[in-house]
Amino acid sequence: MNEQNREPDNALTSFRWNSREYIETRLSEQKPEPIFVSEDPTQQKQQQEKLREQLQDLLVLPSQSERLLSLQVLSIEDFPHYRREFVTFESREGVTVCGFFLLPSSHGKDNKSAPLSAVLCLPGHGRGVDPIMGILPDGSQREWGQWDEYANDYALQCVKEGYAVFALEQISFGRRRDAQAQASGNPDLSSCTRDAMAALMLGETLPGWRVWDAMKAIDYLLSRPEVDPEKIAVLGISGGGTITLLTSCLDTRVSACVVSGYFNTFRDSILAVDHCVDNYVPNILSLCEMPELAGLLAPRLFFAESGAQDPIFPLAGFERAITRAHEIYSLFGAKDNFGFEVFTGGHVFNGEGAFSFLKEKWR
Repeated sequence: MNEQNREPDNALTSFRWNSREYIETRLSEQKPEPIFVSEDPTQQKQQQEKLREQLQDLLVLPSQSERLLSLQVLSIEDFPHYRREFVTFESREGVTVCGFFLLPSSHGKDNKSAPLSAVLCLPGHGRGVDPIMGILPDGSQREWGQWDEYANDYALQCVKEGYAVFALEQISFGRRRDAQAQASGNPDLSSCTRDAMAALMLGETLPGWRVWDAMKAIDYLLSRPEVDPEKIAVLGISGGGTITLLTSCLDTRVSACVVSGYFNTFRDSILAVDHCVDNYVPNILSLCEMPELAGLLAPRLFFAESGAQDPIFPLAGFERAITRAHEIYSLFGAKDNFGFEVFTGGHVFNGEGAFSFLKEKWR
């Protein structure tokens, strides 16, 4: 028999070559302390404080800073339905953040307009912030109401609902990619992998960098007189949903959280399907599974949506996650503050149920 085609010796078949077997064994050994299983408000608050501190440590967030650095408005444009300001500031020394502040055109016309509820919109993978703003690859503006791409222009949809908006360009996406990604000529190409690996080598995390930028973006929103400081929401899909959830868990100034195309279980999504490395937080399984993070949101408003045919955040995992989130919100006596929607479609932003939920309970 040809040596190359010879069947392995019986002794060799006892070896455990399959890496997944080892991973499954390790995952099964994760036994985090049970949390959010009691109706006792004192215990709930203690568990929230402990888990929030632990999560902040895993993300390796920097120390709090009271001020935004080098805040500038680079351009102001008026469109038929809204005003758009291109804003930049430093979230920490050496890190320049940019994004678009949007204000409905109807606001302030009578000089008596009350402050608006505001939504921090976080994009997922793709061309960065532009697709959620309806900005096409050539820089032109998509026709109002012709929502398109997987994000369906959700920053503009928020404006249509009457909200002020800050659409943040996340680090490693769009304008904030590294030089190699920008030189590729591919507007969809991120620098997530290189940036996330560098963060890990520095003892930090890319999700932590993004959460910090989002928190400083909330600081910016709160600096605007047009914004109601009691009504700050965060909304995002996919990789933007990751940071939406984490930011809302850690920053209690957020009064409403909308996660699209992300809320799931870790086991069913990022541990079962290939995902960008920017989704991973080292050692988070020692604290909890993703659905338990709902305990850091309760009793604040939380809405999650998923496409029934989403291939990367599967429906079965979403259903498990919303079941647990509903249990947690019920224990907090706030079951009506949690909502969800399963819609026909894939990995796309839908928003129908989310905007109805916000209009009824938040606005």
